[in-house]
Amino acid sequence: MAFSWQDAFSQAPGYLWKERTKLAFPSSFSVLENLKQYLDIVHIKHCLLKPYWEIPDFPLVAPQELLPSFESNLYEYPSISGFSLVVLDRAIDYFQEIFQFDLLHCVEDALRNVNGPASAFEPSIIQYNKSILESRLPKHLQDRVKKDLEGERITDIQNYPQILPFILNMDRGHVMAKNAAGDFYLSGIYASFPSDLDTELKRFGLRIGKFKSGDNKLYEVNRHFVYQFLMELYGFPIASERRTSAALFARRLFKSGEDFLIRVLGKSDRTLTTLYSTPEATQYPQLEKTALVRLDKSQKDQLRQLRRGGFLIEGDQPAVILKVSYKQHKYDPNNIRTDRALSISKQQVVHPVTGAVWSNVNIIKDTTLMTYILNDIVKGEYQGRVRYKRNEIVENTDTHEKRLKFLSSWLKKHQRRILSYSEEFYHGVTKVLNNYLQNKDYQNDFLSLYPLYKEVCEQYSYIQLARKIKLLEDISRRYYKGTRLNYKQMLTNACQILHDLKFEVARYFPNIVDQLINIVERMLNDRYLQKKYIYPNPETLTPYGQSIRKLYGRVVSLLDDFRSIRNTQRNKAISDKGPN
Repeated sequence: MAFSWQDAFSQAPGYLWKERTKLAFPSSFSVLENLKQYLDIVHIKHCLLKPYWEIPDFPLVAPQELLPSFESNLYEYPSISGFSLVVLDRAIDYFQEIFQFDLLHCVEDALRNVNGPASAFEPSIIQYNKSILESRLPKHLQDRVKKDLEGERITDIQNYPQILPFILNMDRGHVMAKNAAGDFYLSGIYASFPSDLDTELKRFGLRIGKFKSGDNKLYEVNRHFVYQFLMELYGFPIASERRTSAALFARRLFKSGEDFLIRVLGKSDRTLTTLYSTPEATQYPQLEKTALVRLDKSQKDQLRQLRRGGFLIEGDQPAVILKVSYKQHKYDPNNIRTDRALSISKQQVVHPVTGAVWSNVNIIKDTTLMTYILNDIVKGEYQGRVRYKRNEIVENTDTHEKRLKFLSSWLKKHQRRILSYSEEFYHGVTKVLNNYLQNKDYQNDFLSLYPLYKEVCEQYSYIQLARKIKLLEDISRRYYKGTRLNYKQMLTNACQILHDLKFEVARYFPNIVDQLINIVERMLNDRYLQKKYIYPNPETLTPYGQSIRKLYGRVVSLLDDFRSIRNTQRNKAISDKGPN
């Protein structure tokens, strides 16, 4: 069936397009969730599908771009529109609001007669709102406003699709809130969201223990980590002011107990990012991203299923409308994945015609595709670009230098997944990396690129060790590969891992050893374990209890070895620095 963006959602139940920019739908919205569903349709149609069909070589989003941690984007696409929106689930209290915007007047509120006939004052109110909109637009659009919006109530939600093309030409945000009848309307434009970044960043860093008051060196060392972690909790990398201010404004609204929705579309990320309050969200607002995601032709099974259901958009490159929901995690210094602020909780593909949703999909956590991309990188066959060390853009992988830079970025991006995913995936990754990094045919090339080669090898070594620490972490919780462990099994497995790690201390990473010691100390301090098997007189224990006590002693001995290793390395680091 031929498909064009004008047809998008034309058959969606309850949302029938009667003209190109207008909708036939219930005359008002009073529930935030219903408004969100409506905005989903309008924004997907006008901000994703319309540009896709109208802009040659539209830059589709790669699945990996929606995987945490998010990276700052390489380019800004001037042909793509951007916007920011805040919806407040209450009436506007203009003077008391904590941000600046140009107020628009709801006709019904101004007349204090929600259901009554039009008043003689209505044209003047409509003209006033339109003049506010005109004043914030570039000169060449002002005549279009006069022509296209003649006599229209620009504050009415049903006219929002008609107003949106003009709003997309504004640098600042727009505002929706409720009128006196409890229905949402467009209540403001040209909004500036407050962004007290310095205060929020320092307060957050102090709370998670990464900063200490007055310690400039600690602040310098950890500032980027804290900044990145804080931004990622709200769905963004360290990026543009529009996205930074949206993240911090959402944080502020959520802390104050507001019911709200904030949505941002960036010119560089091409993704609708939504933060909104729900009764289930108690620590952070719900985070959701929607984008036109390209599919690789190697994903044959997925392509077949999506095509069969009509979810596939068949342009120059196959794509889907993908909606991803995320779960935020508190910072945990005892977790080997300390940088994990987000994980994916749900993926949904949206039908481009009916708006139906299919949830039984896995587009962006496809381990087969990840291994396929890694294979292409080491073979020099991967066509794409990557940001290396935040300031260098690397195109394709036709040289060993580029391949190593791609590998460095790829390992950093997917480190937490390599630590957490299945043994099958991990063995696939290690096989590909070993075949490349240990290839004797490339020895001379790697020698000429030794600093870069060493950097990649150290990243790989770190992941190998961290994977074992993650395994030790699981065992300390008496959980191993889907099986519940008893105390003897826990200590037996811990002994084996610690014994193996002792022979890998040449690849010393301070935080790895710190994490190992913390995990083992927590395991040994288990109250029930100590009360049942360690404190009692050995003669009163059963043979099973004596075997646990013996294993406990081995673990204590191994732990002492690692403490000695840590002390030796710290003393060596101090002596290498020399006297102050």
